[in-house]
Amino acid sequence: MNIRFLETFLWVARLRSFSSAADRLCTTQAAVSNRIATLEKDLGVRLFDRDLRNVSLTPAGERALAQAETIVRLAADLRLGVGDPQRLRGRVAIGTIDTVVYAWLPRLVEHVKSIYPEVDLDLTVDNSLTVARMLLEGQVDLALIAGPVLAPGCRNIELCSYGCVWVASPRLALHGRRLLLEDIVTQPIFAFSRGSQPHQNVQKLVESSGLDPHLVRILNSNSLATITRLVRDGMGVAVLPDVVVAEMLEREELVLLEVDARIPPLNLHAIFRDEPGSPLPGLIAHMAATIAAGAPLDGHAALHTE
Repeated sequence: MNIRFLETFLWVARLRSFSSAADRLCTTQAAVSNRIATLEKDLGVRLFDRDLRNVSLTPAGERALAQAETIVRLAADLRLGVGDPQRLRGRVAIGTIDTVVYAWLPRLVEHVKSIYPEVDLDLTVDNSLTVARMLLEGQVDLALIAGPVLAPGCRNIELCSYGCVWVASPRLALHGRRLLLEDIVTQPIFAFSRGSQPHQNVQKLVESSGLDPHLVRILNSNSLATITRLVRDGMGVAVLPDVVVAEMLEREELVLLEVDARIPPLNLHAIFRDEPGSPLPGLIAHMAATIAAGAPLDGHAALHTE
Protein backbone atom coordinates (compact mmCIF):
# COMPACT_ATOMS: atom_id res chain seq x y z
CA MET A 1 0.00 0.00 0.00
CA ASN A 2 1.38 3.40 -1.03
CA ILE A 3 2.15 5.59 2.01
CA ARG A 4 1.82 8.73 -0.10
CA PHE A 5 -1.74 7.75 -0.97
CA LEU A 6 -2.53 7.31 2.72
CA GLU A 7 -1.06 10.73 3.46
CA THR A 8 -3.24 12.18 0.71
CA PHE A 9 -6.28 10.47 2.24
CA LEU A 10 -5.47 12.06 5.62
CA TRP A 11 -5.12 15.55 4.16
CA VAL A 12 -8.40 15.32 2.23
CA ALA A 13 -10.12 14.06 5.39
CA ARG A 14 -8.58 16.86 7.45
CA LEU A 15 -9.26 19.72 5.04
CA ARG A 16 -12.54 18.34 3.62
CA SER A 17 -11.40 19.45 0.19
CA PHE A 18 -9.54 17.86 -2.72
CA SER A 19 -8.29 21.23 -3.96
CA SER A 20 -7.04 22.32 -0.50
CA ALA A 21 -5.28 18.98 -0.08
CA ALA A 22 -3.66 19.45 -3.49
CA ASP A 23 -2.38 22.88 -2.46
CA ARG A 24 -1.06 21.49 0.81
CA LEU A 25 0.72 18.61 -0.96
CA CYS A 26 2.05 20.84 -3.77
CA THR A 27 0.34 18.79 -6.45
CA THR A 28 -2.74 18.98 -8.66
CA GLN A 29 -6.33 18.25 -7.80
CA ALA A 30 -6.34 15.58 -10.51
CA ALA A 31 -3.38 13.85 -8.84
CA VAL A 32 -5.18 13.88 -5.49
CA SER A 33 -8.33 12.44 -7.08
CA ASN A 34 -6.30 9.69 -8.77
CA ARG A 35 -4.58 8.75 -5.52
CA ILE A 36 -7.87 8.53 -3.65
CA ALA A 37 -9.46 6.53 -6.46
CA THR A 38 -6.54 4.08 -6.45
CA LEU A 39 -6.70 3.74 -2.66
CA GLU A 40 -10.45 3.13 -2.78
CA LYS A 41 -9.96 0.46 -5.47
CA ASP A 42 -7.20 -1.17 -3.42
CA LEU A 43 -9.36 -1.26 -0.28
CA GLY A 44 -12.57 -2.11 -2.11
CA VAL A 45 -14.56 0.62 -0.35
CA ARG A 46 -15.59 4.21 -0.98
CA LEU A 47 -13.79 6.56 1.42
CA PHE A 48 -15.48 9.86 0.63
CA ASP A 49 -18.90 11.17 -0.30
CA ARG A 50 -18.49 14.03 -2.75
CA ASP A 51 -20.79 16.66 -4.14
CA LEU A 52 -20.21 20.06 -5.73
CA ARG A 53 -19.62 21.76 -2.37
CA ASN A 54 -18.70 19.20 0.25
CA VAL A 55 -16.38 16.27 0.85
CA SER A 56 -17.16 14.02 3.80
CA LEU A 57 -15.95 10.66 5.04
CA THR A 58 -18.12 7.62 4.48
CA PRO A 59 -18.56 5.16 7.38
CA ALA A 60 -15.76 3.09 5.81
CA GLY A 61 -13.62 6.23 5.58
CA GLU A 62 -14.24 6.96 9.25
CA ARG A 63 -13.09 3.43 10.15
CA ALA A 64 -10.01 3.79 7.97
CA LEU A 65 -8.96 7.15 9.39
CA ALA A 66 -7.40 6.03 12.69
CA GLN A 67 -5.56 3.10 11.10
CA ALA A 68 -4.23 5.30 8.29
CA GLU A 69 -2.97 7.81 10.87
CA THR A 70 -1.15 5.00 12.71
CA ILE A 71 0.48 3.66 9.54
CA VAL A 72 1.59 7.11 8.37
CA ARG A 73 2.94 7.99 11.83
CA LEU A 74 4.91 4.72 12.00
CA ALA A 75 6.33 5.34 8.53
CA ALA A 76 7.39 8.85 9.59
CA ASP A 77 9.00 7.46 12.76
CA LEU A 78 10.92 4.94 10.66
CA ARG A 79 12.22 7.65 8.35
CA LEU A 80 13.29 9.78 11.31
CA GLY A 81 14.77 6.90 13.30
CA VAL A 82 16.98 5.31 10.67
CA GLY A 83 16.85 7.59 7.64
CA ASP A 84 19.21 10.31 6.51
CA PRO A 85 17.77 13.68 7.65
CA GLN A 86 19.25 15.36 4.59
CA ARG A 87 16.85 13.32 2.44
CA LEU A 88 13.75 14.68 4.13
CA ARG A 89 11.77 16.67 1.59
CA GLY A 90 8.82 18.99 1.79
CA ARG A 91 7.62 22.51 2.21
CA VAL A 92 6.93 24.06 5.61
CA ALA A 93 4.92 27.27 5.91
CA ILE A 94 6.07 29.25 8.96
CA GLY A 95 4.10 32.18 10.34
CA THR A 96 5.89 34.47 12.76
CA ILE A 97 6.07 37.98 14.20
CA ASP A 98 8.51 40.85 13.82
CA THR A 99 10.07 40.23 17.23
CA VAL A 100 11.24 36.77 16.17
CA VAL A 101 12.53 38.18 12.87
CA TYR A 102 14.63 40.73 14.74
CA ALA A 103 15.83 38.22 17.36
CA TRP A 104 16.81 34.88 15.82
CA LEU A 105 14.76 33.89 12.74
CA PRO A 106 17.74 34.20 10.34
CA ARG A 107 19.69 31.72 12.45
CA LEU A 108 16.75 29.29 12.44
CA VAL A 109 16.37 29.49 8.65
CA GLU A 110 20.11 28.98 8.20
CA HIS A 111 20.14 25.90 10.42
CA VAL A 112 17.07 24.36 8.80
CA LYS A 113 18.72 24.65 5.40
CA SER A 114 21.95 23.09 6.69
CA ILE A 115 20.17 20.09 8.26
CA TYR A 116 17.37 19.66 5.71
CA PRO A 117 18.66 21.00 2.37
CA GLU A 118 15.68 19.53 0.48
CA VAL A 119 13.12 21.32 2.66
CA ASP A 120 11.68 24.63 1.44
CA LEU A 121 10.40 27.28 3.84
CA ASP A 122 7.59 29.73 3.17
CA LEU A 123 7.64 32.66 5.60
CA THR A 124 4.74 34.89 6.59
CA VAL A 125 5.24 37.78 9.03
CA ASP A 126 2.15 39.23 10.69
CA ASN A 127 0.73 39.78 14.16
CA SER A 128 0.22 36.85 16.54
CA LEU A 129 -3.57 36.82 16.21
CA THR A 130 -3.46 36.55 12.43
CA VAL A 131 -0.75 33.88 12.45
CA ALA A 132 -2.69 31.84 15.04
CA ARG A 133 -5.78 31.98 12.83
CA MET A 134 -3.71 30.91 9.82
CA LEU A 135 -2.40 27.93 11.79
CA LEU A 136 -5.90 26.81 12.77
CA GLU A 137 -7.07 27.19 9.16
CA GLY A 138 -4.14 25.15 7.83
CA GLN A 139 -2.51 28.06 6.00
CA VAL A 140 0.72 27.73 7.99
CA ASP A 141 2.29 24.62 9.51
CA LEU A 142 4.26 26.26 12.32
CA ALA A 143 3.59 29.45 14.27
CA LEU A 144 6.34 31.29 16.16
CA ILE A 145 4.30 33.86 18.05
CA ALA A 146 3.18 35.27 21.37
CA GLY A 147 1.15 32.28 22.45
CA PRO A 148 0.01 29.80 23.41
CA VAL A 149 -2.80 28.64 21.12
CA LEU A 150 -5.19 26.48 23.11
CA ALA A 151 -7.01 24.42 20.50
CA PRO A 152 -7.53 20.69 19.92
CA GLY A 153 -4.63 19.08 18.10
CA CYS A 154 -2.23 21.98 18.70
CA ARG A 155 1.08 21.45 20.48
CA ASN A 156 2.68 24.41 22.22
CA ILE A 157 6.38 24.64 23.04
CA GLU A 158 7.66 27.48 25.20
CA LEU A 159 10.45 29.34 23.42
CA CYS A 160 11.55 32.33 25.49
CA SER A 161 10.41 35.54 27.15
CA TYR A 162 11.55 39.05 26.32
CA GLY A 163 11.23 41.93 28.72
CA CYS A 164 9.33 44.94 27.43
CA VAL A 165 10.79 48.43 27.92
CA TRP A 166 9.58 51.98 27.45
CA VAL A 167 11.56 53.83 24.77
CA ALA A 168 11.50 57.21 23.06
CA SER A 169 13.63 59.45 20.92
CA PRO A 170 16.21 61.44 22.93
CA ARG A 171 14.79 64.60 21.36
CA LEU A 172 11.68 64.27 23.57
CA ALA A 173 13.93 64.77 26.64
CA LEU A 174 11.97 62.28 28.74
CA HIS A 175 14.94 60.17 29.82
CA GLY A 176 17.22 60.47 32.84
CA ARG A 177 14.46 60.81 35.42
CA ARG A 178 11.70 58.79 37.02
CA LEU A 179 8.39 59.11 35.22
CA LEU A 180 4.81 58.32 36.08
CA LEU A 181 2.41 57.11 33.45
CA GLU A 182 0.69 60.50 33.42
CA ASP A 183 4.04 62.08 32.53
CA ILE A 184 4.20 60.30 29.20
CA VAL A 185 0.59 60.02 28.07
CA THR A 186 0.88 63.54 26.67
CA GLN A 187 2.67 61.67 23.86
CA PRO A 188 1.06 59.04 21.63
CA ILE A 189 1.86 55.49 22.76
CA PHE A 190 2.72 53.18 19.87
CA ALA A 191 1.64 49.57 20.33
CA PHE A 192 1.23 46.47 18.23
CA SER A 193 -1.99 45.52 16.46
CA ARG A 194 -5.27 45.97 18.31
CA GLY A 195 -6.09 42.81 20.24
CA SER A 196 -2.49 41.58 20.38
CA GLN A 197 -0.91 40.67 23.72
CA PRO A 198 1.30 43.82 23.87
CA HIS A 199 -1.63 46.06 22.93
CA GLN A 200 -3.85 44.48 25.60
CA ASN A 201 -1.09 44.95 28.18
CA VAL A 202 -0.88 48.68 27.42
CA GLN A 203 -4.66 49.01 27.57
CA LYS A 204 -4.85 47.23 30.93
CA LEU A 205 -2.11 49.46 32.29
CA VAL A 206 -4.00 52.60 31.28
CA GLU A 207 -7.29 51.26 32.65
CA SER A 208 -5.73 50.36 36.02
CA SER A 209 -3.99 53.73 36.33
CA GLY A 210 -7.21 55.69 36.79
CA LEU A 211 -6.40 57.93 33.82
CA ASP A 212 -9.17 58.92 31.48
CA PRO A 213 -8.72 56.44 28.59
CA HIS A 214 -10.17 59.00 26.18
CA LEU A 215 -7.16 61.23 26.84
CA VAL A 216 -4.63 58.48 26.08
CA ARG A 217 -3.73 58.00 22.44
CA ILE A 218 -2.71 54.41 21.66
CA LEU A 219 -1.66 54.07 18.04
CA ASN A 220 -1.54 50.60 16.50
CA SER A 221 0.56 49.00 13.81
CA ASN A 222 1.45 45.43 12.89
CA SER A 223 4.78 46.64 11.49
CA LEU A 224 7.65 46.87 13.94
CA ALA A 225 9.69 48.79 11.37
CA THR A 226 6.94 51.42 11.18
CA ILE A 227 6.70 51.75 14.97
CA THR A 228 10.45 52.09 15.52
CA ARG A 229 10.79 54.59 12.68
CA LEU A 230 8.04 56.84 14.04
CA VAL A 231 9.36 56.64 17.60
CA ARG A 232 12.93 57.38 16.47
CA ASP A 233 11.54 60.43 14.68
CA GLY A 234 10.07 61.69 17.97
CA MET A 235 6.43 61.01 17.12
CA GLY A 236 5.68 59.34 20.46
CA VAL A 237 6.78 56.66 22.93
CA ALA A 238 6.54 52.89 22.72
CA VAL A 239 6.75 49.72 24.76
CA LEU A 240 8.84 47.21 22.83
CA PRO A 241 10.70 43.94 23.51
CA ASP A 242 14.23 44.68 24.68
CA VAL A 243 15.73 42.37 22.05
CA VAL A 244 14.21 44.52 19.30
CA VAL A 245 15.56 47.88 20.48
CA ALA A 246 18.99 46.79 21.73
CA GLU A 247 20.92 48.03 18.68
CA MET A 248 18.91 51.25 18.47
CA LEU A 249 19.68 51.97 22.12
CA GLU A 250 23.36 51.27 21.52
CA ARG A 251 23.37 53.73 18.59
CA GLU A 252 21.45 56.22 20.78
CA GLU A 253 18.65 56.46 18.27
CA LEU A 254 16.35 55.57 21.17
CA VAL A 255 16.67 55.95 24.94
CA LEU A 256 15.21 53.95 27.83
CA LEU A 257 12.56 55.62 29.92
CA GLU A 258 12.28 54.94 33.65
CA VAL A 259 8.51 54.65 33.91
CA ASP A 260 6.77 53.49 37.09
CA ALA A 261 4.43 51.37 34.99
CA ARG A 262 5.64 47.86 34.29
CA ILE A 263 4.57 45.91 31.22
CA PRO A 264 4.55 42.07 31.40
CA PRO A 265 7.14 40.24 29.31
CA LEU A 266 6.37 38.94 25.84
CA ASN A 267 6.15 35.14 26.04
CA LEU A 268 6.89 33.36 22.77
CA HIS A 269 5.73 29.90 21.77
CA ALA A 270 6.17 27.55 18.85
CA ILE A 271 2.82 26.00 17.93
CA PHE A 272 2.12 23.27 15.42
CA ARG A 273 -0.59 20.74 14.73
CA ASP A 274 0.39 17.20 15.72
CA GLU A 275 -0.42 15.48 12.44
CA PRO A 276 0.73 12.05 11.24
CA GLY A 277 3.07 12.14 8.29
CA SER A 278 4.11 15.73 8.99
CA PRO A 279 7.18 15.57 11.25
CA LEU A 280 8.93 18.67 9.92
CA PRO A 281 6.90 21.36 11.79
CA GLY A 282 7.62 19.62 15.09
CA LEU A 283 11.29 19.17 14.28
CA ILE A 284 11.68 22.83 13.36
CA ALA A 285 9.71 23.89 16.45
CA HIS A 286 12.15 22.08 18.73
CA MET A 287 15.05 23.54 16.77
CA ALA A 288 13.56 27.01 17.33
CA ALA A 289 13.32 26.31 21.07
CA THR A 290 17.02 25.44 21.19
CA ILE A 291 17.99 28.57 19.26
CA ALA A 292 15.71 30.86 21.28
CA ALA A 293 17.26 29.52 24.49
CA GLY A 294 20.72 30.33 23.17
CA ALA A 295 21.83 26.69 23.44
CA PRO A 296 24.36 25.27 20.96
CA LEU A 297 23.03 23.34 17.99
CA ASP A 298 24.70 20.43 16.28
CA GLY A 299 23.85 18.43 13.21
CA HIS A 300 21.77 15.90 15.18
CA ALA A 301 19.85 18.25 17.47
CA ALA A 302 16.94 18.56 15.08
CA LEU A 303 16.21 14.83 15.15
CA HIS A 304 14.99 14.87 18.75
CA THR A 305 11.43 16.03 19.12
CA GLU A 306 10.87 15.26 22.79
